[in-house]
Amino acid sequence: MFRMGATPAHEGLPKPAVKPKAKRKAKNNAKKRKGRLVIVESPAKARTVGKFLGRDYVVKASVGHVRDLLRSQLSVDPENDFAPKYRVPKEKRQVVNELKAAVKNAAEVYLATDPDREGEAIAWHLMEATGIDEEQVRRVVFHEITKNAIADAFAHPRGIDMNRVNAQQARRILDRLVGYKISPLLWRNVRGRTSAGRVQSVALRLIVEREREIMAFVPEEYWTIEAELAKRISRRPSFVAKLLKILGEKADLKNESDTHLIVEELERAAYVVADVRRGQRKRKPAPPFITSSMQQEASRRLGFTARRTMRTAQQLYEGIELDGQGTVGLITYMRTDSTHVAAVAQAEARDFIAQRYGEDYLPSKPPQHKTRAKGAQEAHEAIRPTSVFREPSAVKSFLTRDQYRLYTLIWQRFVASQMAHAIYDTMSIDVIADSEWQIADSRVLSADQLAAISRRPKYLFRASGSRVKFPGFLAVYEEARDEDATPDEEAGKILPDLEAGEVVDLVQLMPEQHFTQPPPRYTEATLVRTLEEYGIGRPSTYAPIISTIQDRGYVEQRDRRLRPTELGFIVNDLVVKHFPDIVDVGFTARMEGDLDLIARGKREWVPVLREFYEPFEQAVKLAEQTMEKISVADQPTGEKCEKCGHDMIIKWGRYGKFIACSNFPTCRNTKPYLEKIGVACPECGGDLVEKRSRKKRIFYGCSNYPECNFVSWKKPLPQPCPVCGGLLVVKNKQWAQCINCKEQVAMEKLSERVF
Repeated sequence: MFRMGATPAHEGLPKPAVKPKAKRKAKNNAKKRKGRLVIVESPAKARTVGKFLGRDYVVKASVGHVRDLLRSQLSVDPENDFAPKYRVPKEKRQVVNELKAAVKNAAEVYLATDPDREGEAIAWHLMEATGIDEEQVRRVVFHEITKNAIADAFAHPRGIDMNRVNAQQARRILDRLVGYKISPLLWRNVRGRTSAGRVQSVALRLIVEREREIMAFVPEEYWTIEAELAKRISRRPSFVAKLLKILGEKADLKNESDTHLIVEELERAAYVVADVRRGQRKRKPAPPFITSSMQQEASRRLGFTARRTMRTAQQLYEGIELDGQGTVGLITYMRTDSTHVAAVAQAEARDFIAQRYGEDYLPSKPPQHKTRAKGAQEAHEAIRPTSVFREPSAVKSFLTRDQYRLYTLIWQRFVASQMAHAIYDTMSIDVIADSEWQIADSRVLSADQLAAISRRPKYLFRASGSRVKFPGFLAVYEEARDEDATPDEEAGKILPDLEAGEVVDLVQLMPEQHFTQPPPRYTEATLVRTLEEYGIGRPSTYAPIISTIQDRGYVEQRDRRLRPTELGFIVNDLVVKHFPDIVDVGFTARMEGDLDLIARGKREWVPVLREFYEPFEQAVKLAEQTMEKISVADQPTGEKCEKCGHDMIIKWGRYGKFIACSNFPTCRNTKPYLEKIGVACPECGGDLVEKRSRKKRIFYGCSNYPECNFVSWKKPLPQPCPVCGGLLVVKNKQWAQCINCKEQVAMEKLSERVF
């Protein structure tokens, strides 16, 4: 069996010493073998791959990993070059035995696991667990499950890349060392079932620090002034300009009294167009999806969690049964950080665009999108449809709702990424104002008059607008704006045809009070983006990171925003105090860089682990002596136990929050935890509570269930319908709707913030 550290990182497999008799026996066994065995991870992938390979190949599924570190112990020996101790889990023994039997009868074994590092490690574990001989093994890699891709991969097999295997194992060992060394300290000093992780702890720290920024934030008042102006005589159309400068300095209005004085003067002022700038602006399409951008866009547009996005993408990649075509992989591999697109896919996209939209919508040459992710694996491809001619509408009837919506998003994004830039006509108007100018009867000033008053105008206003001249890629797709992005005030804004020197009339002034806002809480989408920007984690880790910190009870989602719990604050503060390097963003990013170097054969894995472990071990020993015990107070519910009369309290268990009697263990009464949302049930008057389906989708139901079975997938609001008094629910970010009369109410008119 190959042991890490026994041989240097290299391409192919280590060659064990074999005695002559053993060699002859191996040759004789090889002569008896016939047939070709292919091993993939999942049954769905096996069906799709098997369809393309035909009867000459037997395709079997490993159903994920077949070996792992033992759960009952550390399973890593730091004193022996961090040698890992693997075993086949009990639930996988039957699968491995079946694979062993198939391997014995095969002349060639093709390991067709996923093309990332984890897939490479799974292939190596399969070889080790099933006893595949070196002369049998063929490693094949493909980024899409299509006939051409499969044929090309099987025509060019290679050996197992031990550099990539070692990088993946080094990551696994690092995570095991951190988890198994720090977690017991948290069990003893906080409470059971708490844990720490090398990357999850960094994500938790980001969320906790953002929450503390919000808690410490002190809002500051400021004011803006906008002027609605119009051409003289016609007074149509009017336009709105914003006050930018006062006597050449930025307009900085701090309070109502100062603003009121300026408004009084502006009401007496004359307004003149000082400058009109017309131009064009090009906007290039977004690149095709990588894992992080797909998760972000699916969150913004579809409301998907990272986990839901990856689960659905996996289904599309592994294959969907289509009428007359069998099982077809609809998208390329979904764990990637590269925006590279195969030339054949670009050529197909250009053919489609030319046919559907015309030559004007094609750029002069196929676009090359720059990968922004740190340490991106450029050998990978972006996420795209396996055939752009397979339009979403053509496969809709074969897909679930989630599959169809995500496939549509991937298809649109890819097609748009290969199209021409959008072109905008832009216009910007500067208007100057002063109450001392004597130009009341003028309609247009001469160049000399304009030059005279433009030298030092007291007030400068500006209006900007843009409109699409040529849609280009916008004919197919436009990237959604981030939840916290500043609205584009120019988009679609049409300004009147004005020239420098024109005198315009004031229609009205619009002063408005504002307050500075704290930094927004992270959503899943913005947290993924931040982790990617820092170079923390990799495509396969984003969804597990976010799931873990929520499953552990450190973070909860409210209105799609991530907030730390009391337990999250405590765990984070302890880890930051005693293990500052572990949760340091820069340190974690550098460790990812070292793993990348191992994968490329530029660093050995043992020195990397040793550099990490020696100071870490000292920190663990110190924490064992100095970490103080912190108890997490039980939160009372205000209810009494119906069995013994003691207080009921909120507790955390393996599956999240639940309600239990404080008299435990004498009384073992428990109930499910129900999150009240402050809205009465429209049917029985009970409390409406937030619940989760088996697939963890949020819905709302009555706390009196099963006596009352009212449910709603849309969030109920406390404000009644203004027409019939019925229950309002959130329809989208702009509108609420009554469940009785279907009246729609603008969200901005409702006082409570629901997002």
